[in-house]
Amino acid sequence: MTELKSEGPGAIRIADDVLAVIAGAAALESDGVAGLAGIYSSDVNNKAVRKNIAKGVAVKVTGDSVALSLAISVKLGAKLQDVSREVQQRVKGAVETMTGLAVSEVNISVGALVDENKRRM
Repeated sequence: MTELKSEGPGAIRIADDVLAVIAGAAALESDGVAGLAGIYSSDVNNKAVRKNIAKGVAVKVTGDSVALSLAISVKLGAKLQDVSREVQQRVKGAVETMTGLAVSEVNISVGALVDENKRRM
């Protein structure tokens, strides 16, 4: 659980799973991303799938900065470097905007190439 400094009375705490869900959702919105650790982007509107979005994301909080590691599946034919860079930018922006935490790093692991017609390679 991450605790944020607040200007008023009390404290604000954000669960690591919440950070992981924010990062996972941002990654799935990126062009060329087919899925996230077994979750395909076409399934993201399924309520049961959304509950497990955090499984493809590892979160490490140090002070008031966060390091994230994501395992993604990329659509066949997409440039891995371009897709990875876009995921890094989207995830960093989403987490920083929604939480106020500084993102120190976003590590990407490409675990699979997915042919949209065949689902997995």
